[in-house]
Amino acid sequence: MSDRPPPFTALRAFEAAARHMSFAKAAEELSVTPAALSYQIKSLEQHLGQPVFRRLNRAVELTEAGQRLEPGIRDGFASLQAAWRAARRMADDTTLTITAGPAFTAKWLSPRLFQFANAHPQIEPRFAATLRLLDFDRDNIDIAIRFGVGEDTALFSRPLMDEWLTPMMTPQMAARFPEPSDLAKATLLHQDDIAFLKPAADWGEWFRVAKLGAAPRGGPRFSQADHAIDAALAGAGVVLGRISLAEGALRDGLLVAPYPIALTTEAHYRLVCPEGAEARPKIRAFLDWVSSETGTIKQFEAGRTFIPAGREM
Repeated sequence: MSDRPPPFTALRAFEAAARHMSFAKAAEELSVTPAALSYQIKSLEQHLGQPVFRRLNRAVELTEAGQRLEPGIRDGFASLQAAWRAARRMADDTTLTITAGPAFTAKWLSPRLFQFANAHPQIEPRFAATLRLLDFDRDNIDIAIRFGVGEDTALFSRPLMDEWLTPMMTPQMAARFPEPSDLAKATLLHQDDIAFLKPAADWGEWFRVAKLGAAPRGGPRFSQADHAIDAALAGAGVVLGRISLAEGALRDGLLVAPYPIALTTEAHYRLVCPEGAEARPKIRAFLDWVSSETGTIKQFEAGRTFIPAGREM
Protein backbone atom coordinates (compact mmCIF):
# COMPACT_ATOMS: atom_id res chain seq x y z
CA MET A 1 0.00 0.00 0.00
CA SER A 2 1.49 3.32 -1.13
CA ASP A 3 1.86 6.32 1.20
CA ARG A 4 1.04 8.60 -1.68
CA PRO A 5 -2.22 10.47 -0.92
CA PRO A 6 -5.26 10.09 -3.18
CA PRO A 7 -6.22 12.76 -5.74
CA PHE A 8 -7.23 16.18 -4.44
CA THR A 9 -10.79 15.66 -5.68
CA ALA A 10 -11.12 12.55 -3.51
CA LEU A 11 -9.84 14.39 -0.42
CA ARG A 12 -12.21 17.28 -1.08
CA ALA A 13 -15.14 14.87 -1.46
CA PHE A 14 -14.25 13.17 1.84
CA GLU A 15 -13.92 16.50 3.71
CA ALA A 16 -17.33 17.70 2.51
CA ALA A 17 -19.06 14.39 3.19
CA ALA A 18 -17.53 14.12 6.67
CA ARG A 19 -18.54 17.69 7.48
CA HIS A 20 -22.16 17.21 6.33
CA MET A 21 -22.40 13.51 7.21
CA SER A 22 -24.34 13.29 3.97
CA PHE A 23 -23.23 12.34 0.47
CA ALA A 24 -26.17 14.23 -1.02
CA LYS A 25 -25.40 17.50 0.76
CA ALA A 26 -21.68 17.19 0.01
CA ALA A 27 -22.44 16.57 -3.68
CA GLU A 28 -24.71 19.64 -3.74
CA GLU A 29 -22.00 21.82 -2.16
CA LEU A 30 -19.36 20.61 -4.66
CA SER A 31 -21.76 20.85 -7.62
CA VAL A 32 -21.35 17.20 -8.59
CA THR A 33 -23.78 14.30 -8.74
CA PRO A 34 -24.09 11.96 -5.74
CA ALA A 35 -22.76 9.19 -7.97
CA ALA A 36 -19.65 11.21 -8.82
CA LEU A 37 -19.05 12.02 -5.17
CA SER A 38 -19.49 8.35 -4.19
CA TYR A 39 -16.93 7.44 -6.86
CA GLN A 40 -14.40 9.88 -5.33
CA ILE A 41 -14.97 8.42 -1.85
CA LYS A 42 -14.42 4.90 -3.19
CA SER A 43 -11.19 6.11 -4.86
CA LEU A 44 -9.97 7.42 -1.50
CA GLU A 45 -10.90 4.14 0.22
CA GLN A 46 -9.00 2.17 -2.42
CA HIS A 47 -5.90 4.31 -1.81
CA LEU A 48 -6.29 3.85 1.94
CA GLY A 49 -7.05 0.15 1.76
CA GLN A 50 -10.08 0.34 4.03
CA PRO A 51 -13.49 2.07 4.21
CA VAL A 52 -13.86 5.53 5.75
CA PHE A 53 -17.68 5.57 5.84
CA ARG A 54 -20.32 3.10 6.88
CA ARG A 55 -23.23 3.35 4.46
CA LEU A 56 -26.52 3.18 6.35
CA ASN A 57 -30.06 3.29 4.98
CA ARG A 58 -30.50 7.07 4.99
CA ALA A 59 -27.22 8.28 6.47
CA VAL A 60 -23.50 7.64 6.71
CA GLU A 61 -21.09 7.53 9.61
CA LEU A 62 -17.33 7.55 9.87
CA THR A 63 -15.44 4.33 10.45
CA GLU A 64 -12.54 4.33 12.91
CA ALA A 65 -10.17 5.01 10.00
CA GLY A 66 -12.41 7.87 8.85
CA GLN A 67 -12.41 9.35 12.34
CA ARG A 68 -8.60 9.34 12.38
CA LEU A 69 -8.43 10.87 8.92
CA GLU A 70 -11.08 13.58 9.29
CA PRO A 71 -9.33 16.07 11.66
CA GLY A 72 -6.17 16.26 9.56
CA ILE A 73 -8.08 16.62 6.29
CA ARG A 74 -10.37 19.27 7.83
CA ASP A 75 -7.44 21.28 9.20
CA GLY A 76 -5.54 20.89 5.95
CA PHE A 77 -8.38 22.35 3.91
CA ALA A 78 -8.79 25.18 6.43
CA SER A 79 -5.08 26.00 6.15
CA LEU A 80 -5.24 25.84 2.38
CA GLN A 81 -8.24 28.16 2.29
CA ALA A 82 -6.55 30.62 4.67
CA ALA A 83 -3.38 30.62 2.58
CA TRP A 84 -5.38 31.20 -0.60
CA ARG A 85 -7.25 34.14 0.96
CA ALA A 86 -4.01 35.63 2.26
CA ALA A 87 -2.36 35.36 -1.16
CA ARG A 88 -5.35 36.95 -2.88
CA ARG A 89 -5.42 39.73 -0.31
CA MET A 90 -1.81 40.58 -1.15
CA ALA A 91 -2.91 41.39 -4.70
CA ASP A 92 -5.84 43.54 -3.57
CA ASP A 93 -4.88 47.17 -3.06
CA THR A 94 -8.41 48.57 -3.34
CA THR A 95 -10.24 47.12 -0.31
CA LEU A 96 -9.16 47.48 3.30
CA THR A 97 -10.88 45.37 5.97
CA ILE A 98 -10.60 46.78 9.50
CA THR A 99 -11.80 45.21 12.72
CA ALA A 100 -12.45 47.16 15.92
CA GLY A 101 -14.80 47.02 18.88
CA PRO A 102 -18.44 48.01 18.24
CA ALA A 103 -18.28 51.07 20.52
CA PHE A 104 -15.02 52.38 19.03
CA THR A 105 -16.33 51.79 15.52
CA ALA A 106 -19.58 53.62 16.24
CA LYS A 107 -18.23 56.59 18.22
CA TRP A 108 -14.73 57.19 16.85
CA LEU A 109 -14.09 55.42 13.58
CA SER A 110 -17.36 55.74 11.65
CA PRO A 111 -17.79 59.51 12.14
CA ARG A 112 -14.34 60.04 10.59
CA LEU A 113 -14.76 57.60 7.74
CA PHE A 114 -15.57 60.26 5.17
CA GLN A 115 -12.23 61.97 5.85
CA PHE A 116 -10.27 58.83 5.05
CA ALA A 117 -12.46 58.11 2.02
CA ASN A 118 -11.93 61.64 0.67
CA ALA A 119 -8.17 61.43 1.17
CA HIS A 120 -7.92 57.93 -0.35
CA PRO A 121 -10.73 57.46 -2.89
CA GLN A 122 -8.96 54.45 -4.39
CA ILE A 123 -9.39 52.46 -1.14
CA GLU A 124 -12.72 50.94 -0.12
CA PRO A 125 -12.81 50.47 3.68
CA ARG A 126 -14.81 47.62 5.16
CA PHE A 127 -15.50 47.21 8.86
CA ALA A 128 -15.93 44.19 11.11
CA ALA A 129 -17.19 45.60 14.42
CA THR A 130 -16.85 42.92 17.07
CA LEU A 131 -15.38 42.26 20.50
CA ARG A 132 -14.18 38.89 19.25
CA LEU A 133 -10.45 38.68 18.52
CA LEU A 134 -10.49 38.00 14.79
CA ASP A 135 -7.76 36.10 12.98
CA PHE A 136 -6.09 37.98 10.12
CA ASP A 137 -5.94 34.98 7.77
CA ARG A 138 -9.04 33.03 8.74
CA ASP A 139 -11.30 36.10 8.93
CA ASN A 140 -9.78 37.98 5.98
CA ILE A 141 -8.75 41.01 8.07
CA ASP A 142 -6.13 43.56 7.00
CA ILE A 143 -5.75 45.59 10.20
CA ALA A 144 -7.14 45.55 13.73
CA ILE A 145 -7.66 48.28 16.31
CA ARG A 146 -7.41 46.55 19.67
CA PHE A 147 -7.92 47.80 23.22
CA GLY A 148 -6.47 46.22 26.32
CA VAL A 149 -3.19 45.27 27.95
CA GLY A 150 -0.51 42.80 26.97
CA GLU A 151 1.51 42.19 23.84
CA ASP A 152 0.56 41.23 20.30
CA THR A 153 2.92 38.32 19.73
CA ALA A 154 4.47 37.98 16.25
CA LEU A 155 2.47 40.92 14.90
CA PHE A 156 3.25 44.50 13.95
CA SER A 157 1.79 46.72 16.68
CA ARG A 158 1.75 50.52 16.94
CA PRO A 159 0.31 52.39 19.97
CA LEU A 160 -2.67 54.51 18.97
CA MET A 161 -3.96 56.29 22.07
CA ASP A 162 -4.16 55.96 25.83
CA GLU A 163 -7.53 55.81 27.54
CA TRP A 164 -8.78 57.99 30.39
CA LEU A 165 -12.15 58.32 32.05
CA THR A 166 -13.92 61.18 33.78
CA PRO A 167 -17.55 62.05 34.63
CA MET A 168 -19.46 63.37 31.61
CA MET A 169 -22.98 64.75 31.35
CA THR A 170 -25.15 67.18 29.44
CA PRO A 171 -24.57 70.91 30.09
CA GLN A 172 -28.01 71.09 31.71
CA MET A 173 -27.13 68.31 34.14
CA ALA A 174 -23.74 69.88 34.87
CA ALA A 175 -25.58 72.97 36.09
CA ARG A 176 -27.43 70.76 38.59
CA PHE A 177 -24.23 69.08 39.81
CA PRO A 178 -21.55 71.79 39.84
CA GLU A 179 -19.27 70.01 42.35
CA PRO A 180 -17.94 66.44 42.30
CA SER A 181 -19.57 65.79 45.68
CA ASP A 182 -22.96 66.50 44.06
CA LEU A 183 -22.66 63.22 42.15
CA ALA A 184 -23.84 61.45 45.31
CA LYS A 185 -27.31 62.66 44.29
CA ALA A 186 -26.99 61.86 40.56
CA THR A 187 -28.00 58.83 38.54
CA LEU A 188 -24.78 57.08 37.60
CA LEU A 189 -24.55 55.11 34.35
CA HIS A 190 -22.38 51.98 34.39
CA GLN A 191 -20.56 50.27 31.51
CA ASP A 192 -19.59 46.62 31.81
CA ASP A 193 -17.44 46.27 28.70
CA ILE A 194 -14.34 47.37 30.63
CA ALA A 195 -15.06 45.24 33.69
CA PHE A 196 -12.04 43.12 32.68
CA LEU A 197 -9.62 45.92 33.58
CA LYS A 198 -7.47 45.31 36.64
CA PRO A 199 -7.29 47.55 38.61
CA ALA A 200 -10.89 48.52 37.98
CA ALA A 201 -11.67 51.80 36.24
CA ASP A 202 -15.24 52.33 37.39
CA TRP A 203 -17.35 54.65 39.53
CA GLY A 204 -16.16 53.08 42.75
CA GLU A 205 -12.55 53.78 41.81
CA TRP A 206 -13.27 57.34 40.64
CA PHE A 207 -15.05 58.18 43.90
CA ARG A 208 -12.11 56.72 45.80
CA VAL A 209 -9.41 58.76 44.04
CA ALA A 210 -11.63 61.86 44.25
CA LYS A 211 -11.81 61.27 48.03
CA LEU A 212 -15.60 61.27 47.99
CA GLY A 213 -16.14 58.05 49.90
CA ALA A 214 -18.16 55.16 48.50
CA ALA A 215 -19.96 55.57 45.18
CA PRO A 216 -23.78 55.50 45.30
CA ARG A 217 -25.29 52.11 44.59
CA GLY A 218 -27.58 51.40 41.69
CA GLY A 219 -28.01 53.03 38.32
CA PRO A 220 -28.51 51.57 34.82
CA ARG A 221 -25.89 49.15 33.52
CA PHE A 222 -24.87 48.82 29.87
CA SER A 223 -22.92 46.03 28.20
CA GLN A 224 -21.48 48.50 25.68
CA ALA A 225 -19.87 51.86 26.46
CA ASP A 226 -21.44 53.61 23.46
CA HIS A 227 -24.90 52.77 24.81
CA ALA A 228 -23.99 54.35 28.15
CA ILE A 229 -22.79 57.47 26.31
CA ASP A 230 -26.06 57.60 24.35
CA ALA A 231 -27.98 57.45 27.63
CA ALA A 232 -25.89 60.34 28.98
CA LEU A 233 -26.60 62.31 25.79
CA ALA A 234 -30.31 61.78 26.43
CA GLY A 235 -29.93 63.21 29.95
CA ALA A 236 -30.55 59.89 31.67
CA GLY A 237 -27.59 60.27 34.00
CA VAL A 238 -23.86 60.80 34.36
CA VAL A 239 -21.42 58.47 32.59
CA LEU A 240 -17.82 57.80 33.54
CA GLY A 241 -16.96 58.58 29.96
CA ARG A 242 -14.07 57.12 28.01
CA ILE A 243 -12.35 59.91 26.10
CA SER A 244 -11.84 57.71 23.04
CA LEU A 245 -15.60 57.25 22.66
CA ALA A 246 -16.94 60.58 23.94
CA GLU A 247 -14.54 62.96 22.18
CA GLY A 248 -17.05 63.84 19.46
CA ALA A 249 -19.82 64.64 21.95
CA LEU A 250 -17.44 66.80 23.99
CA ARG A 251 -16.21 68.62 20.89
CA ASP A 252 -19.78 69.36 19.80
CA GLY A 253 -20.76 70.54 23.29
CA LEU A 254 -23.39 67.83 23.70
CA LEU A 255 -21.54 66.52 26.75
CA VAL A 256 -19.24 68.30 29.17
CA ALA A 257 -16.59 66.96 31.55
CA PRO A 258 -16.70 69.57 34.33
CA TYR A 259 -14.45 67.95 36.95
CA PRO A 260 -10.65 67.85 36.73
CA ILE A 261 -9.98 64.33 38.05
CA ALA A 262 -9.59 61.60 35.42
CA LEU A 263 -8.73 57.93 35.79
CA THR A 264 -6.04 56.43 33.63
CA THR A 265 -5.48 52.75 32.92
CA GLU A 266 -2.72 50.58 31.52
CA ALA A 267 -5.11 49.49 28.77
CA HIS A 268 -4.57 51.36 25.52
CA TYR A 269 -5.49 51.26 21.86
CA ARG A 270 -3.05 49.97 19.29
CA LEU A 271 -3.02 49.29 15.56
CA VAL A 272 -2.17 45.68 14.74
CA CYS A 273 -1.50 43.83 11.49
CA PRO A 274 0.62 40.89 10.31
CA GLU A 275 4.35 41.55 10.46
CA GLY A 276 5.47 43.16 7.21
CA ALA A 277 1.95 44.13 6.09
CA GLU A 278 2.41 47.62 7.56
CA ALA A 279 4.51 48.50 4.51
CA ARG A 280 1.68 47.82 2.04
CA PRO A 281 0.39 51.13 0.60
CA LYS A 282 -3.25 50.79 1.69
CA ILE A 283 -2.32 49.74 5.24
CA ARG A 284 0.39 52.38 5.56
CA ALA A 285 -2.13 55.02 4.43
CA PHE A 286 -4.61 53.92 7.11
CA LEU A 287 -1.95 53.74 9.82
CA ASP A 288 -0.76 57.27 9.08
CA TRP A 289 -4.30 58.65 8.86
CA VAL A 290 -5.51 57.10 12.13
CA SER A 291 -2.38 58.23 13.97
CA SER A 292 -2.89 61.80 12.81
CA GLU A 293 -6.54 61.78 13.91
CA THR A 294 -5.80 60.90 17.53
CA GLY A 295 -4.13 64.25 18.16
CA THR A 296 -7.52 65.93 18.54
CA ILE A 297 -7.92 64.34 21.99
CA LYS A 298 -5.11 66.49 23.39
CA GLN A 299 -7.38 69.54 23.62
CA PHE A 300 -9.40 67.86 26.40
CA GLU A 301 -6.38 67.10 28.59
CA ALA A 302 -5.65 70.66 29.69
CA GLY A 303 -6.32 71.31 33.36
CA ARG A 304 -6.95 67.69 34.27
CA THR A 305 -5.40 65.68 37.06
CA PHE A 306 -4.69 62.17 35.78
CA ILE A 307 -4.60 59.45 38.43
CA PRO A 308 -3.83 55.80 37.58
CA ALA A 309 -6.59 53.43 38.62
CA GLY A 310 -5.57 51.45 41.68
CA ARG A 311 -2.98 53.93 42.89
CA GLU A 312 -2.75 54.24 46.65
CA MET A 313 -3.88 57.69 47.77
